[in-house]
Amino acid sequence: MDFSYAVSNDLPEIIALYRAAIARMDEQNIPQWDEIYPSAEILQEDVSSGQMQIGRLNGKIAVAFLPEECSEEDYEAADWRYCDPRFIVLHRLCVHPAFQGQGVARQTMDFLEQSVLDRGLRAIRLDAFSLNPAALKLYESRGYERAGEIQFRKGLFYLYEKRLTPDSMRFE
Repeated sequence: MDFSYAVSNDLPEIIALYRAAIARMDEQNIPQWDEIYPSAEILQEDVSSGQMQIGRLNGKIAVAFLPEECSEEDYEAADWRYCDPRFIVLHRLCVHPAFQGQGVARQTMDFLEQSVLDRGLRAIRLDAFSLNPAALKLYESRGYERAGEIQFRKGLFYLYEKRLTPDSMRFE
């Protein structure tokens, strides 16, 4: 898979990717996202910020995600175990339904974790919808530890974190 930063020309395909994923989650009774979040405006901001990344397979965007560098005060309070002053928060990881079940999320996490280490950062934090079994399985299988819970508009989300070391990298 080829990873790059999204550019404005990618926006229509990115919006279509999220809409397709929302429709698939609705079919699976996973009410995580909707027309309010993530909206086209939010996705446009992600792209305009220069932080949204995409992964392409066969010329199509298979995955989009936003790894945002944060500091301690920028993220919800939880029982964080790794008190690094700087870390990455993973937002809006989304695999297009046409590419689900092909290891895209695993490859994306491999890429993300290595790129975070390469930047000299050592921790990733994220939230995952409590009713999304695929996301929970992905993060827990990669060694992300639950650090708390938070209520958002759509329900209960679990807060996860992972301390990265060169030894923690799992490329299969």
